[in-house]
Amino acid sequence: MKFIVDKEFFNKVPNAYFGVIIAKNIDNSSEYEFIKDKLEEQLLLIKEEYKDMKAKELPKIILYREAFELLGINPNKFMCSIESLVGRTIKSGFIPHINPLVDLGNALSLKYMIPIGIHDIDKLAGDIEIRFANSSDKFLPFGSSEVETPDEGEVIYVSGNDVRTRRWTWRQGENGKINHTVKNAFIPLDGFLENKESLLKL
Repeated sequence: MKFIVDKEFFNKVPNAYFGVIIAKNIDNSSEYEFIKDKLEEQLLLIKEEYKDMKAKELPKIILYREAFELLGINPNKFMCSIESLVGRTIKSGFIPHINPLVDLGNALSLKYMIPIGIHDIDKLAGDIEIRFANSSDKFLPFGSSEVETPDEGEVIYVSGNDVRTRRWTWRQGENGKINHTVKNAFIPLDGFLENKESLLKL
């Protein structure tokens, strides 16, 4: 499996910077209290530190909003996943526990303020790419049986023609759902030269 980023993406977002984590032989069916504790800790920190602010005003979030605009994505209509996560946390201080891998991803997203998508390697249809959508690409939203066709030219995470994430880091679909059976995970870190230190810490 290869991770491929279309060169045109860098033409549009020249400060883009990516990292990759490959996790193997995962046990995602057990309980790990330290992961739950880490998520709760980050929820409390974010809610307290930014209680008088809006997520879209935070410098680390602005980077993603600016990149969305360069990619032709309206960040007010389609929020980057990290903006959505931070916004929910500031507002309510609550994110539901899903399973250890998802909880850990959310905790690290909040700590470093970067979007973290998780993909089950064993369910990918070959390489995984960031590229621009074509008419053959298909996306199944969470909780839906109705398949969508992304707009041609929309930036997507895709494996074959199976769209894993629409509008770059906006929303993952049903086919990308992480459950207790996952054993091997591909975890891309989507960032910029300006926040690459956060990616490198991971």
